[in-house]
Amino acid sequence: MELQINGKTYEVQADADTPLLWVIRDELGLTGTKYGCGIAQCGACSVLVDGAVTRSCVTPVEGVVGKKITTIEAIETDDVGKRVVEAWVKHQVPQCGYCQSGQIMAATSLLRQTLHPTDEEISAAMVNLCRCGTYNAISAAVHDLAGGRPGQIAATGVSGQASARESGKTVATATIALVGIAALGTIGAKATGNGRDES
Repeated sequence: MELQINGKTYEVQADADTPLLWVIRDELGLTGTKYGCGIAQCGACSVLVDGAVTRSCVTPVEGVVGKKITTIEAIETDDVGKRVVEAWVKHQVPQCGYCQSGQIMAATSLLRQTLHPTDEEISAAMVNLCRCGTYNAISAAVHDLAGGRPGQIAATGVSGQASARESGKTVATATIALVGIAALGTIGAKATGNGRDES
């Protein structure tokens, strides 16, 4: 089957139900996309599929045939993605860096859909886990890109496409914490028995 990844066409030999993550990493050698939990909770495996952030660890490769896939390797070819990377550098976001490709994909997807997201939209979109706890730096970088500080985001002057926001997506802090605790426990168990190169 053929996949469209980073503007190129690849002929892949994987079974139809193989997770996209392993095709990207093992067959194509694009190792910037990381394995974290294997259950679509941590977000380290995030890529863009037709512009939407997608957990590649649970996405069968047959489901993305004919769609445009973008990985971290090509994110700076996108104007918004380039701005996100620059903001990550400006705010010195990464520590170990393992989760940051997924964080950047999530931020890029958000900002491509909504030029000036509200605090609630940022909280709803930026739910990837970071074992180094860089959440404050991530928040600062995204709010900088959105045009203001937390609690002071300008909600006016948004284009028609950018203003098409979904309502009711506020994520409670307690819910994020509980999901994070559960996923972190799973990460250790999955990674131990995974047997794949996770570099």
